[in-house]
Amino acid sequence: MTAHQIVRFARVPTRTGALRSALIGLLAILAVAAPSAPAQAQSPLRCGAFGQETLPQPAPRDNIHARERFERIKAAVKTQPYKVLFLGDSLTERFDEQVWQTHMASRGVLNAGVSGDRTEHLLWRLTHGNLDGPAPRAVVLLIGTNDLGVGRSPDLAADGIRADLLHLRRRLPDARILLLGLWPRADIPRVQERRESEAVNRLITSCDGGAVTYADIGALLLEPDGRLSPQISPDRLHFSGQGYARIAPRLDALIDQLLAER
Repeated sequence: MTAHQIVRFARVPTRTGALRSALIGLLAILAVAAPSAPAQAQSPLRCGAFGQETLPQPAPRDNIHARERFERIKAAVKTQPYKVLFLGDSLTERFDEQVWQTHMASRGVLNAGVSGDRTEHLLWRLTHGNLDGPAPRAVVLLIGTNDLGVGRSPDLAADGIRADLLHLRRRLPDARILLLGLWPRADIPRVQERRESEAVNRLITSCDGGAVTYADIGALLLEPDGRLSPQISPDRLHFSGQGYARIAPRLDALIDQLLAER
């Protein structure tokens, strides 16, 4: 081997070493940047699935009143900006009008409840127009008691609530959400004896955190001995004006807090 060849041969490892060093540097840069990718893929909720049962598919209601309410809510969110959407079932829709005007309407809250809705009906509404307006600053969510009413397990009811929450977080990423625990009911012996509403609340409380604030205010509707009185809940499911007057101040404070945080 000539001296020239020896020199050329000696230079090859130098180039290979430089290439190796460049590759190591590139991998180091990628390793530093890598943690941001999984963070973006994380769920926007702190709670995971609660059970193994298959969730019902989102579905519209056949009831004429429910269809009309859906259309009125869709028109309202498109024509006027609201600070807060109060989403739910009959417990929202049948909120005492005088109490609503005094406490909710004055805060820019839209009553977006539809009597008889279950979690899958609300999810259908949310994906078919009931969010198609200016984004609200906050959302109040009270849903799930009708899931228990048709015999679903607390796990499945809680997963239905979580599905609604998940959609709201993805569709309204900047909105604060007040997740209300299910209110007490005594119209169905099974639900009361098995304390199914309380079981749902124990599950969904784990969704609290970040943009979601969980609050269980149902105890305000009960008497000191734990009963639902006829004056507060004549049918042991829905509430009178006295009932709504009991919870309104607490709702006021919770909503004001959400709006202040935004």
